[in-house]
Amino acid sequence: MRSLLVIHDQATRSESERKSAQPCDNPLPESVLRSCGYSVAIAYNEIQAKSLIRDSDATVLHLPVSDIRSWGTSLLSWKLVPLLWWCSDSTATLSVDACEDNVMIDGILTPLMGAQEVHWALHFGAKQCFERQQWQNERTQLLSRIEERKWIDMAKGILCEIKHISESEAYDLLRKQAMNERKRLVDVATSIVNVYRLLQEQKQKGAK
Repeated sequence: MRSLLVIHDQATRSESERKSAQPCDNPLPESVLRSCGYSVAIAYNEIQAKSLIRDSDATVLHLPVSDIRSWGTSLLSWKLVPLLWWCSDSTATLSVDACEDNVMIDGILTPLMGAQEVHWALHFGAKQCFERQQWQNERTQLLSRIEERKWIDMAKGILCEIKHISESEAYDLLRKQAMNERKRLVDVATSIVNVYRLLQEQKQKGAK
């Protein structure tokens, strides 16, 4: 991991421009990271960030905690990279009201870190990022299976009601139809439920 993208917002951009003109005891992230041997690109808006993130191994967010969620959502939609927060005097002060916020962050960097500390923060941040993504993928798959099971159970209930058969017989019927039509079981079940609902709606309209 050698290429980093530093994100500034409007508040920290003003700070960046002010500090770049004079020596400062609280250095900017790009200064610290470059001194540690990293290649650093800087973005001040989403257009710049979207272009630069393609060549970046991680993103360092120099902005208040309250802005991390919106930035993180955009960045991760473009590329899966670790998101690290630059905790300086200014960003910490701007984040006081957001200390209870639930934010997507994989690690923290500070102006006082040395090269080894930055290295290990980035190393564990990368592990956290990919573990979080793996957990998200597993959660998505689980929710998908739950949703599929819901449609299959509804279709079984409809078949049991209409054909006066048991649940196991209804499941066998669904599976046989899926094989014959070369479709997924859930797709057949969804079609049955939707057709049944349509017929029920038409019946209700006819009754009126």
